Amino acid sequence: MSGFRHVVMFGWAEGTTISQQEEVAARLSALTGVIPEIGSLSVGLDAGVNPGNFDFVVVGDFADRDAYVAYRDHPAHRAVVDEYIKPIVDRRAAVQYDL
Repeated sequence: MSGFRHVVMFGWAEGTTISQQEEVAARLSALTGVIPEIGSLSVGLDAGVNPGNFDFVVVGDFADRDAYVAYRDHPAHRAVVDEYIKPIVDRRAAVQYDL
C-alpha cells in the first residue's frame, strides 16, 4: 500500500451535543465531493466502550503529502474547521504518516 494518511482525534467541550457531532461528521464527509485530492475519508463518534477516549476521529487517505496539504489548506475544509469544529473542540491530537 502506498499513500499518505491523516488521523485526527477530537475531544469536545462540555455540553457538545450528539447533533453537533453529527453535523461535523456530515460536513467533513461532504468534502469528498468537493476536494478531489481526498482518496477516502472516514469519520466517526467514539463508541463509548473505553473510558478516557477522544470523542471523535477523522481518518483521511491521500495519494501523497501534497494531496494532503491541498486538503488541509482547501477553503472548504478550512470553513468546516472554523465554523463547526473550532467552536466545540476542547482537545485535539493528530498524526500524519506515509503508508
